[in-house]
Amino acid sequence: MHRLLSLALFGLALCAAMNAHADDAPERGRALYREHCSACHAPDFNGAGPAHRGVVGRLAGTVPGFTYSPALKDAGFVWTPERLDRWLTDPEAVRPGQRMGVSVADAAERADLIAYLRTLGEAPQKETAPRE
Repeated sequence: MHRLLSLALFGLALCAAMNAHADDAPERGRALYREHCSACHAPDFNGAGPAHRGVVGRLAGTVPGFTYSPALKDAGFVWTPERLDRWLTDPEAVRPGQRMGVSVADAAERADLIAYLRTLGEAPQKETAPRE
């Protein structure tokens, strides 16, 4: 009985540690984003790459004002966490002819980056000038 209780407590401690690790994923992802992605991307501004605010759930190739490769402009898919994971693993395997020459080999880093991207929510709505 004592051994069973010890195993149960160990399992609870392991689950708590894993949940604590998962709770830190967006912050780790933010640091990775700053380190590896911010040379080309920003949440709210297009640079060498498109703005990322609202990327999760967005139709690929549709950020206003960004000039996409034909491979992404005509992709016809929505960015899901699973598709982002495949993209970050090997963008060329997802859309041959795309222009992103960077990949993220480490699965944990990809998961953290995607956790951060998910915190960015929806793309900001542009204000329109009132009609007179």
